[in-house]
Amino acid sequence: MHDVLPERSPLWQFLERHVATVLSAYGYREIRMPILEMTDLFRRSIGEVTDIVEKEMYTFDDRNGDSLTLRPEGTAGCVRAAVEHGLLHNQVQRLWYQGPMFRHERPQKGRYRQFHQIGVETFGMPGPDIDAELILMTARIWQAMGLSDLELQLNSLGTPQERLAYRDELVAYLEAHQDQLDEDSRRRLRSNPLRILDSKNPQMRDVLQTAPTLLSRLGEGSKAHLDRVRAILDRAGVVYVMNPRLVRGLDYYSLTVFEWVSDRLGAQATVCAGGRYDGLVEQLGGRPIPAVGFAMGLERLVALLEESSPEAGAASVDVYLVLLGDAAAQEGLILAEELRTARPDLRILSNCGGGGTKAQFKRADRSGARYALVMGDNELANGTVALKALRSDEPQLEVRRDQLGELLQARFANG
Repeated sequence: MHDVLPERSPLWQFLERHVATVLSAYGYREIRMPILEMTDLFRRSIGEVTDIVEKEMYTFDDRNGDSLTLRPEGTAGCVRAAVEHGLLHNQVQRLWYQGPMFRHERPQKGRYRQFHQIGVETFGMPGPDIDAELILMTARIWQAMGLSDLELQLNSLGTPQERLAYRDELVAYLEAHQDQLDEDSRRRLRSNPLRILDSKNPQMRDVLQTAPTLLSRLGEGSKAHLDRVRAILDRAGVVYVMNPRLVRGLDYYSLTVFEWVSDRLGAQATVCAGGRYDGLVEQLGGRPIPAVGFAMGLERLVALLEESSPEAGAASVDVYLVLLGDAAAQEGLILAEELRTARPDLRILSNCGGGGTKAQFKRADRSGARYALVMGDNELANGTVALKALRSDEPQLEVRRDQLGELLQARFANG
Protein backbone atom coordinates (compact mmCIF):
# COMPACT_ATOMS: atom_id res chain seq x y z
CA MET A 1 0.00 0.00 0.00
CA HIS A 2 1.12 3.56 -0.53
CA ASP A 3 -0.01 7.14 -0.08
CA VAL A 4 -0.33 9.67 -2.88
CA LEU A 5 0.96 12.88 -1.33
CA PRO A 6 -0.17 16.38 -2.38
CA GLU A 7 2.99 16.89 -4.47
CA ARG A 8 2.09 13.90 -6.66
CA SER A 9 -1.70 14.32 -6.75
CA PRO A 10 -1.64 16.82 -9.65
CA LEU A 11 0.04 14.18 -11.84
CA TRP A 12 -2.70 11.69 -10.97
CA GLN A 13 -5.35 14.31 -11.70
CA PHE A 14 -3.68 15.13 -15.02
CA LEU A 15 -3.79 11.45 -15.98
CA GLU A 16 -7.37 10.85 -14.81
CA ARG A 17 -8.62 14.04 -16.48
CA HIS A 18 -7.07 13.25 -19.87
CA VAL A 19 -8.30 9.65 -19.86
CA ALA A 20 -11.83 10.70 -18.89
CA THR A 21 -11.85 13.38 -21.61
CA VAL A 22 -10.86 10.92 -24.33
CA LEU A 23 -13.32 8.25 -23.15
CA SER A 24 -16.14 10.80 -23.12
CA ALA A 25 -15.19 11.96 -26.62
CA TYR A 26 -15.63 8.36 -27.83
CA GLY A 27 -19.08 8.11 -26.21
CA TYR A 28 -18.15 5.90 -23.23
CA ARG A 29 -20.11 6.25 -19.97
CA GLU A 30 -18.82 5.81 -16.43
CA ILE A 31 -20.11 3.04 -14.15
CA ARG A 32 -19.18 2.71 -10.45
CA MET A 33 -19.06 -0.69 -8.75
CA PRO A 34 -18.38 -1.68 -5.12
CA ILE A 35 -14.89 -2.59 -3.98
CA LEU A 36 -16.23 -5.68 -2.17
CA GLU A 37 -17.80 -8.52 -4.17
CA MET A 38 -18.87 -12.07 -3.38
CA THR A 39 -15.81 -14.31 -3.67
CA ASP A 40 -17.60 -16.73 -5.98
CA LEU A 41 -17.77 -14.04 -8.66
CA PHE A 42 -14.00 -14.13 -9.09
CA ARG A 43 -13.76 -17.91 -8.79
CA ARG A 44 -16.18 -18.22 -11.71
CA SER A 45 -14.68 -15.46 -13.82
CA ILE A 46 -10.93 -15.54 -13.23
CA GLY A 47 -10.66 -19.30 -12.68
CA GLU A 48 -10.06 -21.49 -9.64
CA VAL A 49 -6.48 -22.42 -10.57
CA THR A 50 -5.10 -18.97 -11.36
CA ASP A 51 -2.48 -17.28 -9.19
CA ILE A 52 -4.96 -14.49 -8.46
CA VAL A 53 -7.56 -16.79 -6.88
CA GLU A 54 -5.09 -19.22 -5.32
CA LYS A 55 -2.56 -16.79 -3.86
CA GLU A 56 -3.37 -13.12 -4.33
CA MET A 57 -6.96 -12.33 -3.36
CA TYR A 58 -7.86 -10.64 -0.07
CA THR A 59 -10.78 -12.80 1.05
CA PHE A 60 -12.66 -12.99 4.35
CA ASP A 61 -15.96 -14.19 5.82
CA ASP A 62 -18.34 -11.51 7.07
CA ARG A 63 -20.55 -11.83 10.15
CA ASN A 64 -23.18 -13.71 8.16
CA GLY A 65 -20.63 -16.26 6.99
CA ASP A 66 -20.59 -14.94 3.41
CA SER A 67 -17.21 -15.03 1.69
CA LEU A 68 -16.28 -11.56 0.40
CA THR A 69 -13.25 -10.42 -1.60
CA LEU A 70 -11.62 -7.08 -2.24
CA ARG A 71 -11.81 -6.89 -6.02
CA PRO A 72 -8.54 -7.97 -7.72
CA GLU A 73 -9.74 -6.62 -11.10
CA GLY A 74 -12.74 -4.75 -12.50
CA THR A 75 -14.11 -6.75 -15.43
CA ALA A 76 -16.02 -9.35 -13.40
CA GLY A 77 -17.72 -6.70 -11.26
CA CYS A 78 -18.66 -4.66 -14.32
CA VAL A 79 -20.19 -7.74 -16.01
CA ARG A 80 -22.09 -8.59 -12.82
CA ALA A 81 -23.48 -5.06 -12.57
CA ALA A 82 -24.46 -4.98 -16.24
CA VAL A 83 -26.28 -8.33 -15.97
CA GLU A 84 -27.89 -7.53 -12.63
CA HIS A 85 -29.31 -4.19 -13.81
CA GLY A 86 -30.44 -5.29 -17.26
CA LEU A 87 -27.93 -3.15 -19.16
CA LEU A 88 -27.29 -5.86 -21.73
CA HIS A 89 -30.83 -6.59 -22.84
CA ASN A 90 -31.01 -5.96 -26.60
CA GLN A 91 -28.54 -3.09 -26.44
CA VAL A 92 -24.86 -2.34 -26.77
CA GLN A 93 -22.88 -0.73 -23.97
CA ARG A 94 -19.63 1.22 -23.83
CA LEU A 95 -18.68 1.56 -20.14
CA TRP A 96 -15.68 2.67 -18.12
CA TYR A 97 -14.75 2.72 -14.44
CA GLN A 98 -11.85 3.62 -12.19
CA GLY A 99 -10.73 2.81 -8.68
CA PRO A 100 -8.54 0.67 -6.44
CA MET A 101 -7.90 -3.05 -6.93
CA PHE A 102 -6.21 -5.40 -4.45
CA ARG A 103 -3.77 -8.29 -4.91
CA HIS A 104 -1.30 -9.79 -2.44
CA GLU A 105 1.71 -9.60 -4.73
CA ARG A 106 5.37 -8.82 -4.15
CA PRO A 107 5.54 -5.01 -4.22
CA GLN A 108 7.77 -3.60 -6.97
CA LYS A 109 8.13 -0.49 -9.09
CA GLY A 110 4.69 0.58 -10.29
CA ARG A 111 2.97 -2.39 -8.61
CA TYR A 112 1.48 -2.33 -5.13
CA ARG A 113 -0.95 -4.53 -3.21
CA GLN A 114 -3.50 -1.77 -3.51
CA PHE A 115 -3.25 -0.42 -7.03
CA HIS A 116 -5.49 1.70 -9.23
CA GLN A 117 -6.93 1.00 -12.65
CA ILE A 118 -9.07 2.66 -15.25
CA GLY A 119 -11.01 -0.01 -17.11
CA VAL A 120 -13.18 -0.04 -20.22
CA GLU A 121 -15.73 -2.73 -21.06
CA THR A 122 -17.94 -2.95 -24.17
CA PHE A 123 -20.85 -5.35 -24.69
CA GLY A 124 -22.97 -6.51 -27.62
CA MET A 125 -20.54 -5.93 -30.51
CA PRO A 126 -19.07 -9.11 -32.03
CA GLY A 127 -16.98 -7.67 -34.86
CA PRO A 128 -13.30 -6.74 -35.00
CA ASP A 129 -14.20 -3.05 -35.42
CA ILE A 130 -14.80 -2.54 -31.70
CA ASP A 131 -11.55 -4.38 -30.88
CA ALA A 132 -9.75 -1.89 -33.12
CA GLU A 133 -11.63 1.08 -31.65
CA LEU A 134 -10.39 0.24 -28.17
CA ILE A 135 -6.80 0.06 -29.38
CA LEU A 136 -7.15 3.32 -31.33
CA MET A 137 -8.65 4.94 -28.23
CA THR A 138 -5.72 3.89 -26.04
CA ALA A 139 -3.31 5.28 -28.66
CA ARG A 140 -5.16 8.60 -28.49
CA ILE A 141 -4.93 8.59 -24.68
CA TRP A 142 -1.14 8.21 -24.85
CA GLN A 143 -1.01 11.02 -27.40
CA ALA A 144 -3.10 13.29 -25.16
CA MET A 145 -0.70 12.71 -22.26
CA GLY A 146 2.49 13.06 -24.31
CA LEU A 147 3.56 9.41 -23.96
CA SER A 148 5.21 8.43 -27.22
CA ASP A 149 7.45 5.45 -26.48
CA LEU A 150 4.93 2.70 -25.65
CA GLU A 151 4.93 -0.47 -27.76
CA LEU A 152 1.68 -2.17 -28.80
CA GLN A 153 1.79 -5.98 -28.80
CA LEU A 154 -1.00 -7.93 -30.48
CA ASN A 155 -2.08 -11.57 -30.60
CA SER A 156 -5.14 -13.78 -31.04
CA LEU A 157 -6.15 -16.56 -28.67
CA GLY A 158 -8.63 -17.95 -31.19
CA THR A 159 -11.87 -19.65 -30.16
CA PRO A 160 -12.21 -21.87 -27.08
CA GLN A 161 -12.24 -24.91 -29.36
CA GLU A 162 -9.03 -23.85 -31.13
CA ARG A 163 -7.42 -23.09 -27.82
CA LEU A 164 -8.36 -26.51 -26.43
CA ALA A 165 -6.76 -28.30 -29.38
CA TYR A 166 -3.67 -26.13 -29.10
CA ARG A 167 -3.53 -26.75 -25.36
CA ASP A 168 -3.08 -30.49 -25.92
CA GLU A 169 -0.28 -29.85 -28.42
CA LEU A 170 1.45 -27.40 -26.09
CA VAL A 171 1.23 -29.76 -23.10
CA ALA A 172 2.77 -32.57 -25.15
CA TYR A 173 5.65 -30.31 -26.18
CA LEU A 174 6.28 -29.05 -22.64
CA GLU A 175 6.12 -32.55 -21.15
CA ALA A 176 8.87 -33.53 -23.54
CA HIS A 177 10.97 -30.66 -22.13
CA GLN A 178 10.04 -30.91 -18.45
CA ASP A 179 13.67 -30.78 -17.39
CA GLN A 180 13.82 -27.20 -18.70
CA LEU A 181 10.70 -25.99 -16.88
CA ASP A 182 10.82 -24.04 -13.63
CA GLU A 183 8.70 -24.94 -10.61
CA ASP A 184 5.84 -22.56 -11.48
CA SER A 185 5.64 -23.91 -15.02
CA ARG A 186 5.53 -27.53 -13.85
CA ARG A 187 2.67 -26.62 -11.55
CA ARG A 188 0.79 -24.92 -14.38
CA LEU A 189 1.43 -27.70 -16.89
CA ARG A 190 -1.94 -29.34 -16.24
CA SER A 191 -3.98 -26.52 -14.74
CA ASN A 192 -3.16 -23.55 -17.01
CA PRO A 193 -0.43 -24.39 -19.54
CA LEU A 194 -0.95 -21.31 -21.74
CA ARG A 195 0.26 -19.12 -18.88
CA ILE A 196 3.65 -20.82 -19.15
CA LEU A 197 4.15 -18.95 -22.43
CA ASP A 198 4.03 -15.70 -20.44
CA SER A 199 6.84 -16.75 -18.10
CA LYS A 200 9.33 -13.99 -17.26
CA ASN A 201 12.03 -16.50 -16.27
CA PRO A 202 15.00 -15.92 -18.66
CA GLN A 203 16.15 -19.53 -18.17
CA MET A 204 13.04 -20.70 -20.03
CA ARG A 205 13.52 -18.45 -23.03
CA ASP A 206 14.98 -21.17 -25.27
CA VAL A 207 12.31 -23.80 -24.61
CA LEU A 208 9.51 -21.28 -25.13
CA GLN A 209 11.11 -19.91 -28.30
CA THR A 210 10.63 -23.24 -30.06
CA ALA A 211 7.21 -24.04 -28.55
CA PRO A 212 4.25 -24.35 -30.96
CA THR A 213 2.22 -21.13 -31.31
CA LEU A 214 -1.54 -20.75 -31.35
CA LEU A 215 -1.27 -17.97 -33.92
CA SER A 216 -0.19 -20.42 -36.61
CA ARG A 217 -3.06 -22.78 -35.76
CA LEU A 218 -6.02 -20.41 -35.93
CA GLY A 219 -9.11 -21.32 -37.94
CA GLU A 220 -10.35 -19.21 -40.85
CA GLY A 221 -12.82 -17.21 -38.74
CA SER A 222 -10.23 -16.29 -36.13
CA LYS A 223 -7.69 -15.38 -38.81
CA ALA A 224 -10.21 -13.14 -40.57
CA HIS A 225 -11.07 -11.41 -37.27
CA LEU A 226 -7.41 -10.72 -36.54
CA ASP A 227 -6.71 -9.59 -40.12
CA ARG A 228 -9.53 -7.02 -39.89
CA VAL A 229 -8.15 -5.61 -36.65
CA ARG A 230 -4.67 -5.36 -38.16
CA ALA A 231 -6.00 -3.72 -41.33
CA ILE A 232 -7.72 -0.98 -39.32
CA LEU A 233 -4.62 -0.35 -37.22
CA ASP A 234 -2.46 -0.23 -40.35
CA ARG A 235 -4.85 2.23 -42.00
CA ALA A 236 -4.82 4.43 -38.87
CA GLY A 237 -1.03 4.38 -38.69
CA VAL A 238 -0.87 2.63 -35.30
CA VAL A 239 2.38 0.65 -35.11
CA TYR A 240 2.27 -2.78 -33.45
CA VAL A 241 4.22 -6.02 -33.18
CA MET A 242 2.73 -9.50 -33.25
CA ASN A 243 3.58 -11.41 -30.08
CA PRO A 244 2.50 -15.08 -30.27
CA ARG A 245 3.48 -15.55 -26.58
CA LEU A 246 0.97 -12.93 -25.42
CA VAL A 247 -1.74 -14.86 -23.56
CA ARG A 248 -2.92 -12.44 -20.82
CA GLY A 249 -3.18 -13.45 -17.19
CA LEU A 250 -6.89 -14.26 -16.97
CA ASP A 251 -8.68 -17.32 -18.31
CA TYR A 252 -11.66 -15.65 -19.96
CA TYR A 253 -9.97 -14.04 -23.00
CA SER A 254 -10.47 -15.19 -26.61
CA LEU A 255 -9.64 -13.88 -30.08
CA THR A 256 -7.98 -10.43 -29.90
CA VAL A 257 -5.64 -9.71 -27.00
CA PHE A 258 -3.27 -6.76 -26.73
CA GLU A 259 -0.85 -5.04 -24.40
CA TRP A 260 0.89 -1.68 -24.35
CA VAL A 261 4.35 -2.08 -22.80
CA SER A 262 7.24 0.14 -21.78
CA ASP A 263 10.93 -0.70 -21.47
CA ARG A 264 11.29 1.79 -18.58
CA LEU A 265 9.48 -0.19 -15.89
CA GLY A 266 11.66 -3.25 -15.46
CA ALA A 267 9.98 -6.66 -15.53
CA GLN A 268 6.56 -5.10 -14.91
CA ALA A 269 6.47 -3.55 -18.36
CA THR A 270 2.74 -3.66 -19.14
CA VAL A 271 0.84 -0.41 -18.61
CA CYS A 272 -2.41 -1.32 -20.41
CA ALA A 273 -3.84 -4.66 -21.47
CA GLY A 274 -7.07 -6.15 -22.68
CA GLY A 275 -8.87 -8.23 -25.22
CA ARG A 276 -12.07 -10.01 -26.13
CA TYR A 277 -13.98 -12.23 -23.66
CA ASP A 278 -17.14 -13.36 -25.43
CA GLY A 279 -17.91 -16.20 -23.01
CA LEU A 280 -17.69 -14.37 -19.70
CA VAL A 281 -21.17 -12.82 -19.58
CA GLU A 282 -22.81 -16.24 -19.98
CA GLN A 283 -20.34 -17.70 -17.49
CA LEU A 284 -21.57 -15.18 -14.90
CA GLY A 285 -25.28 -15.84 -15.45
CA GLY A 286 -26.19 -13.66 -18.42
CA ARG A 287 -27.11 -14.45 -22.00
CA PRO A 288 -24.26 -15.14 -24.47
CA ILE A 289 -23.06 -11.63 -25.33
CA PRO A 290 -19.84 -10.59 -27.09
CA ALA A 291 -17.59 -8.36 -25.00
CA VAL A 292 -14.17 -6.74 -25.19
CA GLY A 293 -12.32 -4.40 -22.86
CA PHE A 294 -9.05 -3.27 -21.33
CA ALA A 295 -7.56 -1.89 -18.12
CA MET A 296 -4.65 0.46 -17.56
CA GLY A 297 -2.51 0.61 -14.42
CA LEU A 298 -2.38 4.16 -13.07
CA GLU A 299 0.69 3.73 -10.86
CA ARG A 300 2.74 2.60 -13.84
CA LEU A 301 1.47 5.40 -16.06
CA VAL A 302 2.20 7.97 -13.34
CA ALA A 303 5.74 6.57 -13.08
CA LEU A 304 6.18 7.06 -16.84
CA LEU A 305 4.75 10.57 -16.69
CA GLU A 306 7.14 11.47 -13.87
CA GLU A 307 10.07 10.49 -16.10
CA SER A 308 8.90 11.91 -19.41
CA SER A 309 6.75 14.90 -18.37
CA PRO A 310 7.40 15.75 -14.71
CA GLU A 311 5.72 19.13 -15.21
CA ALA A 312 2.49 17.48 -16.45
CA GLY A 313 -0.45 18.45 -14.32
CA ALA A 314 1.53 20.94 -12.28
CA ALA A 315 -1.18 22.74 -10.35
CA SER A 316 0.70 25.86 -9.28
CA VAL A 317 -1.33 28.72 -7.87
CA ASP A 318 -2.06 31.69 -10.13
CA VAL A 319 -2.50 34.38 -7.48
CA TYR A 320 -1.40 34.51 -3.83
CA LEU A 321 -2.93 37.05 -1.45
CA VAL A 322 -0.40 38.58 0.95
CA LEU A 323 -2.50 40.03 3.78
CA LEU A 324 -0.71 42.28 6.28
CA GLY A 325 -2.54 43.00 9.52
CA ASP A 326 -5.75 41.75 11.11
CA ALA A 327 -8.07 44.00 9.12
CA ALA A 328 -6.45 42.99 5.82
CA ALA A 329 -6.59 39.30 6.80
CA GLN A 330 -10.34 39.61 7.24
CA GLU A 331 -11.04 41.72 4.17
CA GLY A 332 -8.64 39.66 2.06
CA LEU A 333 -10.94 36.64 2.27
CA ILE A 334 -13.77 38.78 0.88
CA LEU A 335 -11.50 40.01 -1.92
CA ALA A 336 -10.56 36.42 -2.77
CA GLU A 337 -14.25 35.47 -3.03
CA GLU A 338 -14.92 38.47 -5.30
CA LEU A 339 -12.06 37.40 -7.57
CA ARG A 340 -13.24 33.79 -7.67
CA THR A 341 -16.66 35.03 -8.77
CA ALA A 342 -15.16 37.29 -11.43
CA ARG A 343 -12.47 34.83 -12.57
CA PRO A 344 -13.48 31.24 -11.70
CA ASP A 345 -10.68 29.94 -13.92
CA LEU A 346 -7.95 31.34 -11.63
CA ARG A 347 -6.41 29.39 -8.75
CA ILE A 348 -6.30 31.82 -5.85
CA LEU A 349 -4.63 31.09 -2.52
CA SER A 350 -5.17 33.36 0.49
CA ASN A 351 -2.60 33.61 3.25
CA CYS A 352 -4.12 32.34 6.49
CA GLY A 353 -2.56 32.15 9.93
CA GLY A 354 -0.86 35.52 9.89
CA GLY A 355 2.86 36.08 9.45
CA GLY A 356 5.05 39.02 8.54
CA THR A 357 5.77 40.40 5.08
CA LYS A 358 8.89 38.26 4.54
CA ALA A 359 7.23 35.02 5.68
CA GLN A 360 4.16 35.59 3.53
CA PHE A 361 6.21 36.33 0.42
CA LYS A 362 8.16 33.11 1.02
CA ARG A 363 4.86 31.22 1.07
CA ALA A 364 3.76 33.03 -2.08
CA ASP A 365 6.96 32.02 -3.85
CA ARG A 366 6.70 28.37 -2.75
CA SER A 367 3.12 28.25 -4.00
CA GLY A 368 4.27 28.78 -7.58
CA ALA A 369 1.97 31.79 -8.03
CA ARG A 370 2.66 34.19 -10.89
CA TYR A 371 1.38 37.20 -8.96
CA ALA A 372 1.02 38.31 -5.38
CA LEU A 373 -1.81 40.63 -4.38
CA VAL A 374 -0.69 42.67 -1.39
CA MET A 375 -3.22 44.23 0.97
CA GLY A 376 -2.30 46.13 4.12
CA ASP A 377 -3.67 49.08 6.08
CA ASN A 378 -2.77 51.63 3.37
CA GLU A 379 -4.39 49.60 0.60
CA LEU A 380 -7.50 49.12 2.71
CA ALA A 381 -7.77 52.86 3.32
CA ASN A 382 -7.29 53.68 -0.39
CA GLY A 383 -9.50 50.88 -1.79
CA THR A 384 -6.54 49.50 -3.74
CA VAL A 385 -4.42 46.34 -3.99
CA ALA A 386 -0.74 46.08 -4.91
CA LEU A 387 -0.08 43.67 -7.80
CA LYS A 388 3.44 42.22 -7.67
CA ALA A 389 4.85 39.83 -10.30
CA LEU A 390 6.71 36.89 -8.76
CA ARG A 391 8.08 35.23 -11.92
CA SER A 392 9.02 38.21 -14.11
CA ASP A 393 10.40 41.74 -14.00
CA GLU A 394 7.05 43.50 -14.45
CA PRO A 395 6.79 46.66 -12.34
CA GLN A 396 4.60 46.58 -9.24
CA LEU A 397 1.22 48.27 -9.74
CA GLU A 398 -1.28 49.87 -7.42
CA VAL A 399 -4.70 48.80 -8.71
CA ARG A 400 -8.17 49.92 -7.74
CA ARG A 401 -10.06 47.00 -6.24
CA ASP A 402 -12.96 47.30 -8.70
CA GLN A 403 -10.51 47.11 -11.64
CA LEU A 404 -8.53 44.13 -10.38
CA GLY A 405 -10.57 41.41 -12.12
CA GLU A 406 -10.23 43.12 -15.49
CA LEU A 407 -6.47 43.58 -15.07
CA LEU A 408 -5.94 39.94 -14.07
CA GLN A 409 -7.94 38.82 -17.08
CA ALA A 410 -5.63 40.80 -19.35
CA ARG A 411 -2.47 39.48 -17.65
CA PHE A 412 -3.48 35.82 -17.81
CA ALA A 413 -4.92 36.14 -21.31
CA ASN A 414 -1.41 37.09 -22.45
CA GLY A 415 -0.01 33.87 -20.96
